[in-house]
Amino acid sequence: MYGCQQILISPNKELGAILEFLCGESNKLANCGTYYARQLFFKTGKIPGKFDLHRELASNSHFGAMYSQAAQQCLTTVAESFKSYIGLLKGIKNGTVTQKPKLPGYRKGGLNLVTFPGQAIKLKDGKLRFPMGSRVKVWFGLDAFYVPMPSNLEHKDIKEYRILPRNNEFYLELIYKITSHKPDVNIENVLSIDHGLNNWLTCVSNVGTSFLIDGRKLKSVNQWYNKRVSVLKENQSFWFLV
Repeated sequence: MYGCQQILISPNKELGAILEFLCGESNKLANCGTYYARQLFFKTGKIPGKFDLHRELASNSHFGAMYSQAAQQCLTTVAESFKSYIGLLKGIKNGTVTQKPKLPGYRKGGLNLVTFPGQAIKLKDGKLRFPMGSRVKVWFGLDAFYVPMPSNLEHKDIKEYRILPRNNEFYLELIYKITSHKPDVNIENVLSIDHGLNNWLTCVSNVGTSFLIDGRKLKSVNQWYNKRVSVLKENQSFWFLV
């Protein structure tokens, strides 16, 4: 089982430019992979596997601008989208799918997700070191960029790192393994929950215990929130005490 933690990156001007460049190259590489896969499908009716795309686009300039494993993951995602398309076509033949799927198309956004495997990222002085592609080292003399490591996670537990562009911001997603714990519970014990207003929850168990959760405070907070939203929508403002 895996968990995911997402953190907003607050980059300075230099790091922001690096992240924008990297996600832009990922977007261009994904479109190059899509172009190759579409042309192969139009001409032969076949689709490329992920290793076919890795091999075919290994000399592509956008591939070289990214760390090799990150570039491969970008193309693997393209290959998987075409594999899913073929699976849906088979589903139509078998009668398990009714709506005709669309052949995967090109990405119109300028930025795309970049994924790094866990073993590629080193921890140095409390910061995560993300390697860049070989061509970037030649073009700009830049071999890596750094992002602060979250204090609540262990570096050794992280299996994958993702740089996610969204809403004009950049986020760091960390995928880590979670140890599954089986709860020790008595399935003969049950709790009845009645939802109300002033008494938000009235709870009674079959072992002789009960409790109430007061809903008046929640109602007050909700009323204040609705009033605040209404005022803001009217482009007004007021002073309030906390």
